[in-house]
Amino acid sequence: MAEISLKEAALIVGVVAACYWNSLFCGFVFDDVSAILDNKDLHPSTPLKNLFQNDFWGTPMSEERSHKSYRPLTVLTFRLNYLFSELNAVSYHFLNLIFHGVVCVVFLKVCKLFLDNQSSIVACLLFAVHPIHTEAVTGVVGRAELLSSIFFLAAFLSYTKSKGPDNTIVWTPIALTVFLVAVATLCKEQGITVVGICCVYEVFIAQGYTLPVLWDTAVQILRGKGSIPFSMLQTLLKLIVLMFSTLLLVVVRVQVIQSQLPVFTRFDNPAAVSPSPARQLTFNYLLPVNAWLLLNPSELCCDWTMGTIPLVESLLDVRNIATLTFFCLLGSLIVFSLRYPGDSSKTVLMALCLIVLPFIPASNLFFPVGFVVAERVLYVPSMGFCILVAHGWKKLSNRSMLRKISWVCLVVVLFTHALKTLHRNWDWESEYTLFMSALKVNKNNAKLWNNVGHALENEKNFERALQFFIQATQVQPDDIGAHMNVGRTYKNLNKTKEAEKSYMIAKSLMPQIIPGKKYAARVAPNHLNVYINLANLIRANESRLEEADQLYRQAISMRPDFKQAYISRGELLLKMNKPLKAKEAYLRALELDKTNADLWYNLAIVYIELKDPTEALKNFNQALELNPMHKLALFNSALLMQESGNAQLRPEAKQRLLNYVKEEPQDANGYFNLGMLAMDDKKDAEAEAWMKKAIKLQPNFRSALFNLALLYSQTAKELMALPILEDLLKYYPDHTKGLILKGDILMNQKKDIVGAKKCFEKILELDPNNVQGKHNLCVVYFEERDLIKAEKCLVETLALAPHEEYIQRHLNIVRSKITSLSAPEQSSVPAGDTATAAAEEKKKSFQNLKEVKNEQKPSQTTAGNNKGHSKNKKQAERNSMEKKETPKKSTKDIKDIEKKRVAALKRLEEIERILNGE
Repeated sequence: MAEISLKEAALIVGVVAACYWNSLFCGFVFDDVSAILDNKDLHPSTPLKNLFQNDFWGTPMSEERSHKSYRPLTVLTFRLNYLFSELNAVSYHFLNLIFHGVVCVVFLKVCKLFLDNQSSIVACLLFAVHPIHTEAVTGVVGRAELLSSIFFLAAFLSYTKSKGPDNTIVWTPIALTVFLVAVATLCKEQGITVVGICCVYEVFIAQGYTLPVLWDTAVQILRGKGSIPFSMLQTLLKLIVLMFSTLLLVVVRVQVIQSQLPVFTRFDNPAAVSPSPARQLTFNYLLPVNAWLLLNPSELCCDWTMGTIPLVESLLDVRNIATLTFFCLLGSLIVFSLRYPGDSSKTVLMALCLIVLPFIPASNLFFPVGFVVAERVLYVPSMGFCILVAHGWKKLSNRSMLRKISWVCLVVVLFTHALKTLHRNWDWESEYTLFMSALKVNKNNAKLWNNVGHALENEKNFERALQFFIQATQVQPDDIGAHMNVGRTYKNLNKTKEAEKSYMIAKSLMPQIIPGKKYAARVAPNHLNVYINLANLIRANESRLEEADQLYRQAISMRPDFKQAYISRGELLLKMNKPLKAKEAYLRALELDKTNADLWYNLAIVYIELKDPTEALKNFNQALELNPMHKLALFNSALLMQESGNAQLRPEAKQRLLNYVKEEPQDANGYFNLGMLAMDDKKDAEAEAWMKKAIKLQPNFRSALFNLALLYSQTAKELMALPILEDLLKYYPDHTKGLILKGDILMNQKKDIVGAKKCFEKILELDPNNVQGKHNLCVVYFEERDLIKAEKCLVETLALAPHEEYIQRHLNIVRSKITSLSAPEQSSVPAGDTATAAAEEKKKSFQNLKEVKNEQKPSQTTAGNNKGHSKNKKQAERNSMEKKETPKKSTKDIKDIEKKRVAALKRLEEIERILNGE
């Protein structure tokens, strides 16, 4: 086996780098989104065992929607990328570039087994620059081809060392070959086909048999005129070991997919569901189509599904000539390679093996696949093609008349292919550039129009996206997904009538329910989302909630394991005030997927609605066990702990809020609730810092402003509270509690009776029946020494709250004061003593009034206008106007009553927020 020199390796690697350097500037596009961005198996928090239980896209192999593509070792390399750079696309593309370089170097070593040194370099250079490889190299998901190819070629090279001196068997390379085959298969399924190449190599290359020799030997044995030669017995033994190992791998692979083939639709592969002879004619025609892409890679397309290649429905179709020509050429090459001895025939035979055998799994000839043509699956077959081209070029260049022409042609081909590859890489820069380049090649594929629309939709360019989606429906009128896209875009444009019309068209294209028949066999599972989307649209209308529920139930009847239908129905049932039925829906969904943190979170919300905070907290904890950084679970479980009043839970609540603000550093709610926790713990300085941070992020944060002012007033910093209250009342002039607190500070600290009076009068303008505001105004009248007006005011206040003893008590004090001031004997009292007595009585009376004022149970808080903060605002004001001394009720009693009220209000706010979040 010829060795590779350092110069040769440097040349190959340099060419690869020159052709693919610009791939480093490309992002995640097309299938990369599902395999990388949406694949939780890449995250360090996901157990490693999940890689061996899920498919390439992160879907459990046991689920029917699974693609059944089992490539755990490839996903493991993605996970390593994520570990070092998370979702930085450069590192993913860089590793693909390195793997392609490794494949090229190993391929050069394989070429030297069958070609001379010069031809081997030509074959390797052609392979390195061939434009057909851009999908495998520049597309990140193409790494499956690259990794599988490395171990594919390594397994073959290992097997070539299994023949020892005197035709003995060397078992170590065979054992290594079996191991490498298994590894190649775990990178991509086609890796197992290297076993077939090893078998052909053993019989026709290592042993030097030809088809006539094998035929004559078989005939002699069958006639009883001879025995099997020892060398042939050794060959059979090696082949049996290889085949047995392969069979074992196949059995394991079948067990992994649970004996189920993936479900594809007619949109993915129209020929697969076509009747005879259209199916056979089309599948056979696809072979020369793939061969033409290798010969002339001028028009490349990332997606060849749907109507890209029209069906060949008749024997009279002119395209059958291409099929016939292809098979004639292939047959002649096979006959030449098997019938005649010599190095040339051996080279052709191995080239054909590399072309044909790895392509068989994607050929549609034995089982349907999810595509019509895929350029990336030609990565390994192109190796055989390059060997054939290099071998033919060598034959031509050996002729003196054609030597110069052959060299010129070779340079032109290599140069143009390299330029095409470099240019093609830019197509993979973004989804928009990729799909627009595909539309230049093929305008009959509705999926391409849809994908351009998706790319524009992601950029919030809904108007232009709608044009492409509508075009998709015109290219393929029965494409359910295209009509769903149109409906969704109309919804984003707030055109609900048009959206509903499009969803109804999509729904009409769905097959009717057939009792007892498996639904998934007749339509793609994602098409069932039409029921979800339509229901989500119409449930915005309160009068159509039952209609929406009927749609969810229809989706479930079609597919009992449709998890999203249960989730969406659970949300709707909560909105319909049916928490028990919502609980049933979520529990059913959890039976289908117990590892879904969102489901546990939703179930926790149901338990809150059912007034079972203990179970709610358990479910929040379960969600966090599955996803420690589940933001909503972190936030709401912390609130639940805070509301429980259990001081032992506060440290954990604080830690969860700290984790939340780490994930959402721009959300003022997190800092605000950290401030509330600090207030509960009497950590005034810490509470002040958190409140200020919340206000800095959101200057009009109603609850943060009020509670910071309240904090100042409770810590003898009343004058610092005034500017905060000014800001609060600037944003919310009708904030009753803010007005009460401001009036109290003005009256008691600033001695600004006029300012306090304005505050209390403003309260009564907003709410004439506000007992606390009315009572405080009575205090102002008392401060103004207008006892008659104070008496009248207290009488009116008592009428509003006749059962409040403190109002009656203070009314009696005021009347007593009026009586004492008007009595004749007061005239005999010295003036100074009169003034002193009056002042002391006034002070005592005001202190009593002030105390009673603070007994008053806080009125119900007013919901704020800031979206996303309602769940916090109720809690934020729960401590407002509470003081520590209460003659009739203890502070603990007041807090318990208020916390129960706040918890009920916050629950309603939280449930509404969840239901409104589609």
